[in-house]
Amino acid sequence: MHNLFLDISTGTIDWARAQFALTAIYHWLFVPLTLGLAVVMGIMETRYYRTQDPFWKDAAKFWQKLFGINFAMGVATGIILEFEFGTNWSNYSWFVGDIFGAPLAVEGIIAFFMESTFVAVMFFGWNKVSKGFHLASTWLTGLGATISAWWILVANAWMQAPVGCEFNPDTMRNEMVSFFEVALSPFAVGKFCHTVTSAWIIGGVFTVAVSAWYMLKNREKRLAFESMKVGAAVGLIASLLAAFTGHISGEQVAKSQPMKLAAMEALYNGGTDQSLTAVAWVNPFQQPDYQNEQEPSLRIAMPYALSLMATRDIHGYVPGVNDLLKGYTTPDGKVEPSIEEKIECGKKAIAALSTYRTAKKNGTTDEAALATLKENMKYFGYGYIKSPDQVVPFIPICFWSFRVMVGMGIVFIAFFALILFLMYRKKDLTRYKWLLTTAIVLVPLAYIASESGWLVAEFGRQPWTIQDMLPTWAAVSDVSAGSVALTFFVFLALFTTMLAVEINILLKQIKKGPENSDK
Repeated sequence: MHNLFLDISTGTIDWARAQFALTAIYHWLFVPLTLGLAVVMGIMETRYYRTQDPFWKDAAKFWQKLFGINFAMGVATGIILEFEFGTNWSNYSWFVGDIFGAPLAVEGIIAFFMESTFVAVMFFGWNKVSKGFHLASTWLTGLGATISAWWILVANAWMQAPVGCEFNPDTMRNEMVSFFEVALSPFAVGKFCHTVTSAWIIGGVFTVAVSAWYMLKNREKRLAFESMKVGAAVGLIASLLAAFTGHISGEQVAKSQPMKLAAMEALYNGGTDQSLTAVAWVNPFQQPDYQNEQEPSLRIAMPYALSLMATRDIHGYVPGVNDLLKGYTTPDGKVEPSIEEKIECGKKAIAALSTYRTAKKNGTTDEAALATLKENMKYFGYGYIKSPDQVVPFIPICFWSFRVMVGMGIVFIAFFALILFLMYRKKDLTRYKWLLTTAIVLVPLAYIASESGWLVAEFGRQPWTIQDMLPTWAAVSDVSAGSVALTFFVFLALFTTMLAVEINILLKQIKKGPENSDK
C-alpha cells in the first residue's frame, strides 16, 4: 500500500494467489493429522499411566512415531507459508503487518517453542523421566500444536472479519488498538473450534483405517481392536462437535460475510423465511447467471432452516447475491447500501487520504480531508473495485465445496457410530470386510472434506484479502509474474516429493507395526 493506486500485472496476482493456495493446501495435508493423532497418542499413554500395562506403552510409542513423521512435514511447509507474506504479499504485510504479525509472533514464541521442547521429551524421555512427567509432555506436545493452530487461525479470522484496529493516515497502516479483541473475536473462536474438531476427525479416521488394515491382514490383533475403539470414539465425538461448531461458524459468516453465505447457498434473491439448500444443480464449471435466475434448478431444500441458522429466527431476513449487489432494507429497517454506493464511498476515502497526505507533506493538516476519510473508511477497500460483479466469488466452488464438507461430515457420524455399535455388541469386525475396506477408503475422502472447508472459507471471501478492506490486487507484491511462476513449480515439485516421502515412511512404519506388542 505504498501507493494509493497500484498497477500490478494480472499474471503476478494470479501466480501469487496460486502459489499461496498451493502451499496452504499442502500444509493442511499435514496439520490436521498432527492435531488428531495428538489426541489419540495422549489417550494411549494415559491408559498406560493408569493401568501400567506394557501394551499401552507400546501402543503409545507406535502412534507417537506416526505423529512425529507427520509433525516434521507440517513444520517445513508452515515456515514457507509464512515467508510468502513477505515475498509475494508485501503490500498486504505493510498495510496490516502490525496486526497480522502479532498472533504469528505469539505462535512462534510460545507455541512453537512449547512443541519443540516437549516433543523431545516425548520421543527420547521414555525411562529417563517419570511416567507422570512423560505423560504431561505428550499432552503438552499436542497442546502446543493446538495453541499454534489457535494463533494462526486468529490471524486468518481477522482477515475474514477485521476487528480491534484503526487506520493511521500518517503511516498508511492499520494498527492494532485491542490485542484481546483480535485474539478473542467470536469469528476467531468459532473458526478455531470448527477447524480443530475437523482435524480430530481426520485423526480418528486415520486411526480406524490403520486398525482396519491390521484386521484385514490378521495382524496386531489387540492393537487393532483397542486403537479402533479409541479412533472411533474420538472421531464420533469430533464429528458431532464439528457439526455444532459449523452451525456457529455459519451464523458468524451470515453476519460478517453475507456474500460468502449467499455463494455457499447459491442464493440469488434473498428475503425472509429462507430455506437451506440440501442439493441443487449448479454448474460446477461456470458462474451462474445470478442476475436473471430465481434459484438453481432441481433444488431440494429444508424450509426455514437458512433463516434459522443465519438469524436464529425462522422468519429472519437473509440477503441473496442480487440483494447485496443492489442494496436492501431489512424488515426491521436496517439499510445496506449497494456495491456501487460502497465503491463511491471507497473512492472518496482514497481521494481524501491522498489529499491529507499531500497536505501533510506541505506541513499542514487538512481536517476536512481527514473527516471525509474517517467517514468513508469503512468502505475503503471498495475504492479499488472496478465493477460490482468483482465482489461476487465463484459460486460453484463455494456451493459444491460446502456440500462435500457437510455431506462427508454426515457420513463420518454414521460410520463412527456403526463401528462403536458393532464393537459394543462384541461383533467380530474381521467378518465385515466391506466395513474395514470402507475405513481405508475414507482416509482420502476425509482430507477432501477438510480441504473443501478451506475452499469455502477462502474462495468465499474473494476478492478480499481482508474483508471489505483490501482486495487481492491491492495486496500483492510488485514482482514479475515469471519469478512467482518459477517458484510455484519449484514448490509444487518440493511439496509433492515431501508428501510422497511422508506417505512412504508412514506405510513402512505401519507395515512394520509396533515393537513388543501382543500379536
